[in-house]
Amino acid sequence: MSAKKFIAPNIAILLFLSLFWFAGVENIVKGDDDHQKNLKKYVQTQRRILDNYVDQVKLSSLYKNSLRGLILNLSDSTANLKGTPADTTFKNVSINDLSESTRKFEEAYLYISNTFPDENMTKRTEDALSHMFDELDPHSVYISPQMGKLQDEQFAGKFQGIGVQFNVIQDTITVITAIAGGPSDELGIQSGDRIIAIDDSSAIGFTNEDVRSTLRGPKGSKVDVTIKRPHVSEPIDFTITRDDIPLYSLGASYMLDDKTGYVKLDRFIQTTHREFMSAMSDLKAEGMERVVLDLRGNPGGYLKQAIAISEEFFPSGTQIVSTKSRHKRFTSSYFSRRDGQFKNTSVIVLVNEGSASASEIVSGAIQDHDRGYIVGQRTFGKGLVQQQYQLVDSSKIRVTISKYYTPSGRLIQKPYRKKSGKSYAYEIYRREQNAKSDIEEFISHVPDSLKYKTDGGRTVYGGGGIVPDKIVQEDTSQSAAVLNYMRRKRIGFNFVRNYLDHNGDQFRNEWENNYQRFRDEFEWKDKDVQQMYSMLKDSNMVVSNADTLSEPDFKSDTLYIPQNHFQQVEWMVRGATKARLARQVWGLKKYYPVINDVFDNMLKEAMTMWDEIAKLKNGASASVNPGKQK
Repeated sequence: MSAKKFIAPNIAILLFLSLFWFAGVENIVKGDDDHQKNLKKYVQTQRRILDNYVDQVKLSSLYKNSLRGLILNLSDSTANLKGTPADTTFKNVSINDLSESTRKFEEAYLYISNTFPDENMTKRTEDALSHMFDELDPHSVYISPQMGKLQDEQFAGKFQGIGVQFNVIQDTITVITAIAGGPSDELGIQSGDRIIAIDDSSAIGFTNEDVRSTLRGPKGSKVDVTIKRPHVSEPIDFTITRDDIPLYSLGASYMLDDKTGYVKLDRFIQTTHREFMSAMSDLKAEGMERVVLDLRGNPGGYLKQAIAISEEFFPSGTQIVSTKSRHKRFTSSYFSRRDGQFKNTSVIVLVNEGSASASEIVSGAIQDHDRGYIVGQRTFGKGLVQQQYQLVDSSKIRVTISKYYTPSGRLIQKPYRKKSGKSYAYEIYRREQNAKSDIEEFISHVPDSLKYKTDGGRTVYGGGGIVPDKIVQEDTSQSAAVLNYMRRKRIGFNFVRNYLDHNGDQFRNEWENNYQRFRDEFEWKDKDVQQMYSMLKDSNMVVSNADTLSEPDFKSDTLYIPQNHFQQVEWMVRGATKARLARQVWGLKKYYPVINDVFDNMLKEAMTMWDEIAKLKNGASASVNPGKQK
């Protein structure tokens, strides 16, 4: 951003506040420091939205929603505000300019403050600012000073706590992702889980600050949480031991075979491109000629990092993405600035419903230029770009400033309605569980105006995420109930710890210097599996004698399984515990190859597609490239 673009908005704010002074709105810059900050925050927030939001905004809606938020959580829920400055019936209320909006909000603020002297006006202001965004998109939000600090730590690559990224969606704490290698990930907490209780107290209605204060704590301390999981009838209880969580964007990188590299990116933070290039350099030294880029479950992050990753796969001048807005300063096209180091390396990108935002930018560029195949399930569908602005007290707002478009012209943002945060976030759980059925249903409703062509003439779709070139359903045919229960009860962790306590020297002598042989040949003995089975039974797994029980059933912290069910899923127990053993001995990055060997049918299927990729690559290079900069 140029110095002019940076300085101009701040000068505008100062001039704006000066106008308020001369217009007689002097209370906004006088009196109690907290009141002064709160009212300035209101001005700053409304001004930033009006000046920067991607679409035209109705000032009256911003004012009315903020006033509703101001009184929403008053300590006196029976207060009669009709006819007062804080009346939200809004009879004959018309807001024509920002000065009027500020004056009316200030009147309501001072009325509440004077009438209810014990009210926490900083909290009430935060409620007002949060609700100011109700008429906007689900990604434009107010961020408290505490949450802003936490998010800065996450994107800077450091984090402490239980190891989840979350959003509070309509009063419910929703896990966006469990951070790889963190304590929540180890216990099997998943994306989409709703935290409904913390330490035996309801967590419904928690603010972001409440979540932070209850879930964060000293390393080694414990916290009990109760989870409501989609498609699971009974709540699930976890005891999580807090820990230091180093946050990296690179989940794993290794060679799948003599010429195929594998790179898993978990998010796009400040260090992502550097981590990616280091991993790719190492893989190239090992003989990598082609690569599988795994973006499953990657919720996105920094736009610049997505562009930097993308351009490594293209020659100079290839369009990566464009952004459009009602503001010219936020409308731009991004082209690769140089020949990418891997412009000739064949690539397959793995995606699923959890792949969003920056992940979709990378996937869209690869797909539109026929550079490789996108494999998996339809992605989340986030095509909005946010910019963050700091307010007077170090709180922040995140405002959608533009919409991004793939090189073919696709907007992949899925539909949303105002005030639809919860239904929007949970849309991926309402999709058809079968990936093919979901995509057939989606495509059947795509109008011709949202159908586009790749460089090679293939049809691609806008309006709801990236539709993969090859649909692969993640393997859910085998029940994972036993495996999930095993993780939640930490049975795999405890079994491996005990195993190494008793067999560590012998194991290391045989395997530690030959990880690849371990990966290919190691198998648990039957007595080991029997011990895991006994540990499960000791932890309230019950083998039911009832003929009517055909599927595992979880009730009151007890898992009931049918006769012979354990034998049917024993391979899962063996594989997951082998991966846990690799993690204990060689570290997290040696965990993924083993877990992928056992469970990843999508990766296995992708590895059969390289001949098709070669044909696609040859066809794309022979076609006219409309994304090339003219």
